[in-house]
Amino acid sequence: MSGPLISVQGLAVGFGGQPLLEGIGFEVEQGQVLVIIGESGCGKTLLLKNMIGLYRPLAGRVLIAGTDLAASEGDQRRAVQRKFGVAYQSGALFGSMSLLDNVRLPLEEYTRLDDAAIELVARLKLSQVGLLGSEAKMPAELSGGMQKRAAIARAMALDPAILFLDEPSAGLDPVTAAGIDQLILQLSDAQGITFVVVTHELASIFAIADRAVMLDREARGIIAAGKPEDLRDHSPHPRVARFFHREAAP
Repeated sequence: MSGPLISVQGLAVGFGGQPLLEGIGFEVEQGQVLVIIGESGCGKTLLLKNMIGLYRPLAGRVLIAGTDLAASEGDQRRAVQRKFGVAYQSGALFGSMSLLDNVRLPLEEYTRLDDAAIELVARLKLSQVGLLGSEAKMPAELSGGMQKRAAIARAMALDPAILFLDEPSAGLDPVTAAGIDQLILQLSDAQGITFVVVTHELASIFAIADRAVMLDREARGIIAAGKPEDLRDHSPHPRVARFFHREAAP
């Protein structure tokens, strides 16, 4: 396709008709890693949930490969949803199912593959995130980093063009978090997957991001967008500078 893979246009999001963010607009090109950043409570996860269709925007639209997800229905909506996978901050793995069965689930629900093919694909996805050999383990037996990797494997099950990740490094030690960053880069480079990642971890931002979009609760919108290094070194906005230099508010 020509043009951006994701286009967010004049988006307003909030609750009860009251916007938390307004006038949100940005684009994500195929193969890019875009991070959505900002202080806690600024609406990062809320924006993500509107982008993937869990909530309906108060205004504006999100185009996925040229199609407005919120305005689509039936087969068209399902076709758009097949273009992306989502891994939530908690991992959201089913605790009563093994790792392999968690990854098999989307394939069983949304494809007509036979059992042998489903098994093969699920093992391949686990291999791609470094978890081959852990298929029989239950989520409770996994470390935090392994749970994050398993969630990414499940999000990849249907070979989406886009992966949305909500705080993939949250709660992880620096070494494990660096491993998640490296996994994102590997999947981006080797498979051309486009990523939209919500994070507030500075190390991850600089490690993975082609571009960053910074939200601000006071401004109720975007206050900076660009390469993280440029935002850190050249943004004139004081709240952007405080974020990147880890400075307390006056």
